Amino acid sequence: MRTGIIILAAGSSSRLGKPKQLLDYNGKTLLQTVINEALATDCKPVIVVLGAYAQEIADQHRHNGINVVINQSWEEGMGSSIVAGLSTIVKNNSEIESIIIAVADQAFIKKRNFNNLIAKQKETGKKIIASSYNETIGTPVLFKKDYFEALLLLKGAEGAKNILKKYSEDLEIVVFERGGIDIDTETDYNHLISRR
Repeated sequence: MRTGIIILAAGSSSRLGKPKQLLDYNGKTLLQTVINEALATDCKPVIVVLGAYAQEIADQHRHNGINVVINQSWEEGMGSSIVAGLSTIVKNNSEIESIIIAVADQAFIKKRNFNNLIAKQKETGKKIIASSYNETIGTPVLFKKDYFEALLLLKGAEGAKNILKKYSEDLEIVVFERGGIDIDTETDYNHLISRR
């Protein structure tokens, strides 16, 4: 199964007051951590969607293995970034069969989290595989191409959660034990550093 990965990294981190994509964690930026784990899989292409601070972030993440897409409409929200990333993949990779949507601030993501989604899809035949943590479901999440059209219709701040709800009969989950640890505030970041 040909699977691409879209890493959403376009937000302005307004609650943090600085780009969380560039926060240092174990000697790498948060975004680099996610990129490295994505590149360690067999998934291609790996697309990074930037928006706020795009130039500054791009300058620190020059890597042959990734394709950077600038979402000019990033202020509209996550839906616009999903559309920017997916439309780029679809345009340039006619053989793509599924995509995984990831975010830039899940510090504990590992290659296996991506691979577990793919394995669960093959095992169950379900066309949406989401990660579960903290009594919710979310990213990273895999969509077979049957859902590309629905994803491309997302607007503004609307993420893919509504698609998960609407097509719950076609949804399976895998556990991502530390997936609920993300960085929205300085307190979140300090807590992450203290746990090292």
